[in-house]
This record gives sequence, C-alpha cells and structure tokens, in this order.
Amino acid sequence: MGWVLFVAGAVLSWGVYGVLLHKGGLELGNPLKALLCVGVAYFLIGVLVPVGALSAQGGLSNFNTGGLVTATIAGALGAIGAACIIYAFKFGGLPLYVMPLVFGGAPIINVIWAMMVQPPKAAPSPMWYLGLLFASLGAGMVLYYRPPA
Repeated sequence: MGWVLFVAGAVLSWGVYGVLLHKGGLELGNPLKALLCVGVAYFLIGVLVPVGALSAQGGLSNFNTGGLVTATIAGALGAIGAACIIYAFKFGGLPLYVMPLVFGGAPIINVIWAMMVQPPKAAPSPMWYLGLLFASLGAGMVLYYRPPA
C-alpha cells in the first residue's frame, strides 16, 4: 500500500509541473531556458540521488545491456516529453490547455503500449473501450470548453 503514497507524489508533482514550467519559462524570457533547468533538476535528482543510494548499498555495478538500453530509452522519452511540452508553450500553448491534453492522452497510450508489451490474458471488457472513448472525449472537452485565456 506504500506505493499509493508515491503515486500521490507523482500526481501532485506532475499536476503542478506544467504551470510552473510555463511560469519559469516566462520569467526566464525563453522557454528553452526552462528546459535547461529541467535538465539540471533531472541530473541532480535522477543521477546524483541514485548514485549515492546505490553506492551506499554497493549496487553501482552489474548493469546488464538490455536493462541499460531500455531504461535509457525510457529516460530519453521522458526528456523528449518535457521538450515537447516546452515547445508547445513556446508556440503559444498554455498550461490550461496543454497539460490536460498531455495527461488525458498519456494514460491511453500507456495502457495500449502496456497491453502490446505484456498482452492481457483475456480480451478487454467493453467498458475498457468505453473508458478510452470517455478519456478521449474528456481531453477534447477540456480543450474545447476551456476558460478564455
């Protein structure tokens, strides 16, 4: 059950991420400067913390090629996603529109991809298809009925 706290941490962190990223880009005068700051933060948290923790556990060796490549591709996809959000802001998107579309679309892609990588034992329920439809419609409605900027 402890994992739920970490899910809540991710929801909270990513829930405010876009707004702060956009605000930081405006304050810095260039959204690419905000992307650079994201990279620094990723380095500090995503490199230094695990290096310290793994060193303390004696686990900084024995990386296998498959895991190394797969995890690095995952990290690159995370960075590409951050860059895409920055460019969405750079070309006029606002967090009010961009982030609901990203976070509405990402779960759909996630479930489809996860099912391709690890096929389910049974066919999805018709309710699953309805859920996909509702998630898509919800993201579209957020964009269409957004408050005026």
